[in-house]
Amino acid sequence: EVQLVESGGGLVQAGGSLRLSCAASGFTFGDSAIGWFRQAPGKEREGVSCINNNDGTAYYVNSVKGRFTISSDNAKNTVYLQMNSLKPDDTAVYYCAAVRPPTGGWGLAPARKYDYWGQGTQVTVSS
Repeated sequence: EVQLVESGGGLVQAGGSLRLSCAASGFTFGDSAIGWFRQAPGKEREGVSCINNNDGTAYYVNSVKGRFTISSDNAKNTVYLQMNSLKPDDTAVYYCAAVRPPTGGWGLAPARKYDYWGQGTQVTVSS
């Protein structure tokens, strides 16, 4: 059974930091792509970052470049999203998702391209 469990969300002041974790099980972690998405109330789910565990390539949406860093620990089957310089606009429920990527590589793909999802973790940034 595939499981993705997010943790690390919380309430932080603007300018602060959080590190989200996505613990994965039930599939071949090294042959997967893990994406982080977020959804604010009344808005569509937005892709934030992703990492291809086959080759370590990472991608970011423009709004978080230079502030967020995605990383992967293959020994722990866990992907992290380090979020620095947080802004109130970063407030959302953050989800991780997994897919087995094609051999041609992976990028910042839309949510519909992912097969498995976690339950989400709330991030609230106060001004």
